[in-house]
Amino acid sequence: MSNEDKRIDMIDPAEATGRVATLFDGVTAMLGRVPNSYRVMANSPLVATMLVPFNGVLQRQGAGSLLSTRIKEMAVIKTSHLNGCKY
Repeated sequence: MSNEDKRIDMIDPAEATGRVATLFDGVTAMLGRVPNSYRVMANSPLVATMLVPFNGVLQRQGAGSLLSTRIKEMAVIKTSHLNGCKY
């Protein structure tokens, strides 16, 4: 995708400061990287910060979730496959 096609700017983790840098540190600790979805959500740091724990429950084992990480990952792979996405 060219820069002209983007609708919302993604914040570069290397350039993040303040709350956004803290957010990116937490996301990196949880996911091992900063996905593009969080780079977009960081335009609204409060909303993005509230979504980190929710995302953790959805994607990781424990934290109140009844499904194992393996089952969750299988759902992600199947959904990606059905939607024609590269995983």
